[in-house]
Amino acid sequence: MAKEHFQRGIHVCTCPTCVQHPHSSVAREHRRINRLVAGADERTRRLLVGFLAQQHGRGGIAHFGQVTGLDPDTIARGQRELPHAPPKPSRRIRRRGAGRPRAEKKVRTC
Repeated sequence: MAKEHFQRGIHVCTCPTCVQHPHSSVAREHRRINRLVAGADERTRRLLVGFLAQQHGRGGIAHFGQVTGLDPDTIARGQRELPHAPPKPSRRIRRRGAGRPRAEKKVRTC
C-alpha cells in the first residue's frame, strides 16, 4: 500500500490590503509567499513562516498567520525551533508515533 501525500492548496491571503487591492505589489508578494509555503513540508513550513514573522518584528506572528493561514501557535513553534534546527533534517518530518492513527490495525490471533 503506497503512502498518500497530502498536497496543501495555495492559501488566499485575507489581509485588508489584498482584499481591497488584489493587484498591488503587497498582494503579489503575499501570493509568492503562499506558493512557497504550499510546496513545503510541515517542518519547513513552520521554520519558513517563523523566520518571516521574526524578521517582520512586532506583530509578525499575527500578520503571517493571516497571510499564510497558519495557526499562530504553529508560527510561534517555528520561531522556537529556528535556533535548534539541524542543518540537514532527518528523513522523518513528524516525531515517531505522531500523526493520525492507522486506519487498519493488525489483528493478532492466538
